[in-house]
Amino acid sequence: MDSLTTWRQRLEDAGYVADETVAAVCHAVERLNRPLLVEGPAGVGKTFLAKALAQCLNKPLVRLQCYEGLDQAHALYDWNYPKQLLAARNQEPGQAIQSLYDWEFLLERPLVKAIRLRPSPVLLIDEVERAGEEFEAMLLEVLGEYQITIPEIGTVAAREPPWVVLTSNRSRDLSDALRRRCLYLWMDYPIVERELAIIQRHVPSLSWDLAAKVVSAVGKLRTWNLMKPPGLAEAVDWARLLSDYRAEDISDTFLRSTLSCVLKTRDDWIVVEKQGIRALWEN
Repeated sequence: MDSLTTWRQRLEDAGYVADETVAAVCHAVERLNRPLLVEGPAGVGKTFLAKALAQCLNKPLVRLQCYEGLDQAHALYDWNYPKQLLAARNQEPGQAIQSLYDWEFLLERPLVKAIRLRPSPVLLIDEVERAGEEFEAMLLEVLGEYQITIPEIGTVAAREPPWVVLTSNRSRDLSDALRRRCLYLWMDYPIVERELAIIQRHVPSLSWDLAAKVVSAVGKLRTWNLMKPPGLAEAVDWARLLSDYRAEDISDTFLRSTLSCVLKTRDDWIVVEKQGIRALWEN
């Protein structure tokens, strides 16, 4: 069995329906020991890929959810100041103050935790573009050498580098320096056959005819210029809700009552109402 087939099977066993491109980039990450940057629209399965990697590699998952203003104290480490203060009060006269700055008093945040954890984890840095350019600069040491410098302690290096997956919805451009350190995967909405396989994998009780209608309808919604086009997670939720029914039993009124799974704004509801519920459902 070749490496791509092996990777597709491993990811399939973890619940992720991978195509050859995804399997190939996972093989490259394994061979080259490089971080993986996954870009694409929201809802295409970027985060789920990292979770599936952790499962199929039998590694713990460490997740850093990025947001505007993310700083060192929440991404790298912080000091347990109340514990330090209590220890300082209990110190013997003449005891070195430096003893208050060791691992006993350090609060590990996701990046330090991923460097020190044994066995090495899968580190998911989710929506990295939200954190800003300052955070990217802080990441360069971590991704370049798999090490972090803590001034009070020294440089902490990973004995076994973690698998690193960065995701981005492309709400802003990432720096060239960060991109150069990573392998790259563009992840778009899946083709019809793959999305159908994903839905059947996650909702096996759904009939093939109804699964095909869900995939067709979701595909139409993605072409209707919605503010929040439905992703894979929304398609799977919709399929689960419809799984107790047959395609011929679904009326326009009932179908409309289920659209909360895939329509997330009032403006998107208006678009669908103008297009017509039947136009959405008919192949």
